Formats: sequence, structure tokens, C-alpha cells
Amino acid sequence: MGLKNALDKLGKNVDLIMTSYARTFDFLPNSDKIKTDSDIKEYDLAISLDCATLKRLDKKEYFEQAKKTIVIDHHGSNNMYGDINYVNPVAPACSEIILAMLSYYEIDVDVNIGTCLMTGIITDTGGFQYQSTTADTFEYAAEMLRKGVNISDICTRTLQTKTKANFELQKRVMDRLELLENGKVAFSYIDSKDMDDVNAEEGDHEGLVNIGRSIEGVEVSIFIRQKDNENIYKVSMRSSSYVNVSDVCLMFGGGGHPRAAGAQVQGDVAQVKEKLLKEVRKYL
Repeated sequence: MGLKNALDKLGKNVDLIMTSYARTFDFLPNSDKIKTDSDIKEYDLAISLDCATLKRLDKKEYFEQAKKTIVIDHHGSNNMYGDINYVNPVAPACSEIILAMLSYYEIDVDVNIGTCLMTGIITDTGGFQYQSTTADTFEYAAEMLRKGVNISDICTRTLQTKTKANFELQKRVMDRLELLENGKVAFSYIDSKDMDDVNAEEGDHEGLVNIGRSIEGVEVSIFIRQKDNENIYKVSMRSSSYVNVSDVCLMFGGGGHPRAAGAQVQGDVAQVKEKLLKEVRKYL
């Protein structure tokens, strides 16, 4: 949304296409302009943001059919699927890369653009808590504060306010949470029935993987959720200090960052759990 607002200021005709997003982000300036589809079959340019592989890209057909493509990302597992690729795995957030680009091209970042991009930085750094946070991150935050971006409001909306569905899912995750491998691994799950029971919407599962990581002595937190009543589970992994969970997830066709990664694994809960644990044990 931040990049769209910036390109709009430059007079470009921009469509932001995204099939769904958490209503937590409805406060972002011009979020009502997000499209779920488009009548345009071939764009002059398609830009992919924060997405390591084409198969994970929402509405990837627009990207594939575009005359020119650009990939901007911060995942070390990115496979460079664009005509032009700018990947900075050191950056803690793709939004920080966008801010750096706008600064380089001397494009003015107003409050609307800053609010969107600061939201991306805050959510990707856990409110500046994660190890990936750099001095540059705080300098960008200071610059956005000076421009009038309300950082405390963004933190409240995105990190501190929970939907009722998310709260109910948290209770189920905590009830099922297991500590394994001498307390070094936390594991929990939710299935499609859980999501239906609490009327969960897009984004209501966010943050559940962090419940396990917050426990003393846990190095790897594993959280899985069932995909649409199928025999497939989406995997989220977080690590505290030394296990590279991106390497673990790569073994299942996924990837991400050293301390935060994901994948999809086929099987029931017990089968998926054992597959993941078998791989994680190699890194403990």
C-alpha cells in the first residue's frame, strides 16, 4: 500500500491486487482501493513485494503475463523470479527497502506513505524487538515520526489489539502446546474446525506461533494450521537464537528467514509433527 501511494503521487496508473488481508489493516490510507481482481490481462509492469517464490505470490497470473517484472524482497530464500530482482536479506522488512528506494529517488514520503511503510516495519520487527532490527530501522522510524506518522497508534492497532477470534484461537493453542526435546521445541496446532468454531477471518491466526517461542528455554516454536479441511498443514516456525528455521522449511519446499520461516506439509497432525521434528532435531 505504501508503494502504491508513492507511485500514485508520481502519476502512475497503479492497481494493487490482493485477494484478502486481515481487517486489522483497514486503517491504512487508501486500503479501500485494494483490488481482488482486474480486467487488465497484461500489465506493462508487475511488482512483487515481500514474496520469495512465484508459487507463493497472490494472483501470480498477472505477474506472469506482465511485459516486465520486478521483485523486491528481503527473504534470503528468494529465487530471483523477476526480470529485475532487488533482494536484501539483511533488511528486517520489505517496507524498509521501499523507504530506502523512495529516499534514493528523492520521492517525498508523506504521512500516508509513511504510515503504510512504518506499519510494515513494525509488524515485521515485532515492534523493533527482533534481532533483525538495525540502527537504520530506528533512523527510518525517527524520520517518520518527524513527518507526523503516529507510531504508537500503529503499534496499538497491529501488535496489541486482538480480535475475539484470535483470542479464542490462542486459548486452544495454549491448551494443546507441547514442550519437546527437553523443552527446546514447542509444538501446537489448530485445524479447520477450530477456525470455523470461532468464525476466524483472514489474519486471525497471526502471532500464534510466538506463544511457544515466548517460553523460557524454547529454541524452536512450531505452529501448524490446517488448510481448508484438506490433509495439508501450513507450518510457521520461529527460533530464538541459533536454529536456522529457513533451512528446515526449505526441506519441505518453503523458506523464509533464519529466525522466521514457513512451509506446507501433507499429512495429519501427528504425521506433520513427526516430519518436522525429525528435521528440527538435526539443528538442535
